[in-house]
Amino acid sequence: MSSAKTCLTIISFAAALGAATAATARDQIRIVGSSTVFPFSTAVAEQFGKTTDYKTPVVESTGSGGGFKLFCAGVGTQHPDISNASRRMKAKEFKKCQANGVTEITEAVVGFDGIVIANAVDAPDFEITREQLWKALAQAGDKPAMWSDVDPALPAEKIEVLGPPPSSGTRDAFEELVMQKGCRAAGNDKKFCKHEGSELRTDGAYIEAGENDNLIVSKLQANPVALGIFGFSYLDQNSDKIKGAIVDGVEPTFENIASGDYPVSRKLYFYIKKAHIKAVPGMTEYANLFLSDAMTGPDGALVDKGLIPLPAADHKAMQKQVRDLVNMTGEGLE
Repeated sequence: MSSAKTCLTIISFAAALGAATAATARDQIRIVGSSTVFPFSTAVAEQFGKTTDYKTPVVESTGSGGGFKLFCAGVGTQHPDISNASRRMKAKEFKKCQANGVTEITEAVVGFDGIVIANAVDAPDFEITREQLWKALAQAGDKPAMWSDVDPALPAEKIEVLGPPPSSGTRDAFEELVMQKGCRAAGNDKKFCKHEGSELRTDGAYIEAGENDNLIVSKLQANPVALGIFGFSYLDQNSDKIKGAIVDGVEPTFENIASGDYPVSRKLYFYIKKAHIKAVPGMTEYANLFLSDAMTGPDGALVDKGLIPLPAADHKAMQKQVRDLVNMTGEGLE
């Protein structure tokens, strides 16, 4: 054998050995993604650690977009195993996963969540439409300084809204469900509303407050004029500190979100990297626990934390999808 071939063989063997070592280097599930799903995922992780022989998974709040970036970066235990999301994976993210060898992914819907616009519990009640929110917060709009500039019926207070950054699924959902719909209600073209019309102001009226929703809650307490944007679960868990605004005439309650009456609601997800299942112990057991009746069923533990459960038939179907580790095809992604 030539020295060049010998060298190549040694390098190939070393690479294979490194991959094998990496594949057995971690005995703890690593989960990244949505700040909205974070408290639900953390509760499941804690229960998982208490009731099984596996270690408690590590859950990081990186935002949905940030989670997909890490999740789709490749296969190997230096990469996360599961990614939480408060929106569905995008087509471009799925393609990135495929390009980086993350070719087998199982998608799970765990329930619903509403996006609330809230203020401090001691502040005046707030009632608004999505059209008014668009006029107040659109980068492409007139950029009013006061809420009363949008509509005289609104408070004569400075527009100051604390919300998630671009990496957040909550931000994506807010832009789609509030900004795009409000833009259309204001009589604008659909194409415009889907793109530049849905962009949020960058002049200080909209303040990116990071992925820590608890920080937004504390800032609202300190500033009764400000509004905050986050998932319903944070309103539900902090009802002694903040209250939700009525949007398009509907109050953000558990019942109104579950029935579909509240206009700003979305599905919550997690995604399993199937290539890691044999390398990282407990992944399927964790996923099945998350979708169990005890956690996400109509009387599950996560309902008490603000999760809106799936209809019974949908929940059963999702349990089977996760049990069978059905592969995503990318069909229907946008």
